[in-house]
Amino acid sequence: MYSLDLTGKTALVTGVGDNQSFAWYISKALKAAGAKVVLAVHPRMYGIVESFLTRDSDRESRLLPDGSEFTVEKMYACDASFDTMEQVPEKLRTDRRYAKFTDYSIKGTIEAVGQEFGGFDVLIHSIAFSREITKPIIETSREAYSEALGISSYSLISMVRYAAPFMANRKDGGSVVGLTYIGGDRVIPHYGGGMSTAKTALQMDAKQLSWFVGDKNIRVNLISAGPYASRAARAINPDFDKLIEHAAAHSPLRRPIGPEEVANSTLYLCSPLASAVTGQVLYVDCGYNVMGT
Repeated sequence: MYSLDLTGKTALVTGVGDNQSFAWYISKALKAAGAKVVLAVHPRMYGIVESFLTRDSDRESRLLPDGSEFTVEKMYACDASFDTMEQVPEKLRTDRRYAKFTDYSIKGTIEAVGQEFGGFDVLIHSIAFSREITKPIIETSREAYSEALGISSYSLISMVRYAAPFMANRKDGGSVVGLTYIGGDRVIPHYGGGMSTAKTALQMDAKQLSWFVGDKNIRVNLISAGPYASRAARAINPDFDKLIEHAAAHSPLRRPIGPEEVANSTLYLCSPLASAVTGQVLYVDCGYNVMGT
């Protein structure tokens, strides 16, 4: 019988903002499988995530299958808007939520993790943002559209560029896994602000990256998760439950997905069982993507 044992592996997970997100469940699954988990969190969310990791009232959300609690090796601040600190405007440098961190660029964060932990084996990209996501694409401004692509898709390119030297030729290979959505394949009217385009770009970028780091034995894959009522999703659309109900009713499995299922599929892609899988989009949506409605 095969088991997913990631003991001795180090995983860098980006994008955790609360204890309901896919990134949170993925982090817990990696920890439960034996990996050391390091978080890269947006500077504005740093204190919030710290509280989820320590507060007694959130203890239940930290529990792992064996009854132990989810803990991380270290947390870093990272704003995926910036590849290097030279790109950070002065207004942000002096913001109290940013000023306490020395380097929160992608390059700085990746290099700090790589140097402190002697490299790492897994990189999870769970980052997406558009300031105008509630606006339909026809009303989206050029500025918001460009920002959505920069943060939601280009950040994967930047992270893999700086991570590649620290993930190259690791035992069992390195694994990069990002999160996408069916909005990158089909028209989802409410998924605005350039996010559908950003997910489409992310999917093509992941395929290209799989070629450019494949010679270093690094795999790059995406998971396209079905609708899930995270805090972020509910902020996009207050009627998000109706979307979940629709997907559940029209999926071959006739049910909604659970965040643990996305985490388990991610675990597979990070394991030696997926040693020949790269450049792929794995749909974890109860089959909804194969249907015509």
